[in-house]
Amino acid sequence: MKNINNISKLIFFLLTITIIYFLTWPVPVEPNSWKSPRDSRTDPLYSLNEKLKGIKIFWDNDGYSGPEDIILKNEKIYVGYDNGIIMNSDGIFSNTKGRPLGMAFDLEENLIVADAIQGLLLIDERGTVSTLSVQSDSDNIPFRFVDDLDIASDGKIYFSDASYKHGYGDDRLEIFEHSPNGRLLVYDPAKKTTTTLLKDLYFANGVALSSDESFVLVNETNMYRIQKYWLKGDKAGTAEIFIENLPGFPDNVSSNKKGIFWVALFNPRNDFVEMSSDKPFLRKMVLRLPESLQPQPTKHSYVLGIDEQGKVIYNLQYKSDDAYSPITSVRQYKNDLYFGSLTHSGWGKIEVPK
Repeated sequence: MKNINNISKLIFFLLTITIIYFLTWPVPVEPNSWKSPRDSRTDPLYSLNEKLKGIKIFWDNDGYSGPEDIILKNEKIYVGYDNGIIMNSDGIFSNTKGRPLGMAFDLEENLIVADAIQGLLLIDERGTVSTLSVQSDSDNIPFRFVDDLDIASDGKIYFSDASYKHGYGDDRLEIFEHSPNGRLLVYDPAKKTTTTLLKDLYFANGVALSSDESFVLVNETNMYRIQKYWLKGDKAGTAEIFIENLPGFPDNVSSNKKGIFWVALFNPRNDFVEMSSDKPFLRKMVLRLPESLQPQPTKHSYVLGIDEQGKVIYNLQYKSDDAYSPITSVRQYKNDLYFGSLTHSGWGKIEVPK
């Protein structure tokens, strides 16, 4: 009987310690309460299909990982990896010593890179890296997570800083905290100045100009929506919602320059995130768990094609253990789609599904 009492006391003690831990152990964020928009995952518009089942994987065994963005120039492929290396079809092209994410070529054939760690970079044809910008001149706030970019015909570079609070690798904290820490910015190479166009964005991610460059899009990953910032016309300098209530977390966006924006959805919306949106204390508790026990993404390839009026034209998916996932970027070249991934070892390609 004495042994049973001792075991009961030990169990009670361990339970008490566990409860105290989950109630008091500090976490790096203070989650906010918010109202998640209507869950659109079951809308017929986004019905599950297997149109991305046939993605072919390339450069899967080159020793590098995380080809987050894929671009083509003069039939040559450029890919940025998680160790800072940028490869092209000839081999190693450059090394940013950071984390290259979005990429695009400027008017002088320089590769412009949104590097999550190093800032907005320029890489010349020899692979030499130089820094264009590390903070906004209009608000003097340093970048923490430069994410994606697009370049206009006048040379101006529109790009996003996903968060000025949490750096690369802490995007999970952004989801749990749900604070508007993101910005849309523009770098003017003629004046060498950086200006903030939009602030208070919920994880500012993908950036893409419309075909006529009258507006630029910026994805708000943590709000399942895309904002439109007008560059020309009567609405120039103002913003509005381009599309909302997306069925997943929008990552990068690109334009095929023929009226279609391709949007990569990192993953479908998550049941826990939906349920806990107005329960910040619960999210705080879950953050105290080992990361492996926290909500995880599913193996689900997901891409949307949206016209310039905000209408969904393409709904491309594939949910399976062998899915190319997560897709973090998608670009169209001729009649093919090229896919990048933040964590996969290779990049993908498929003919534009009918």
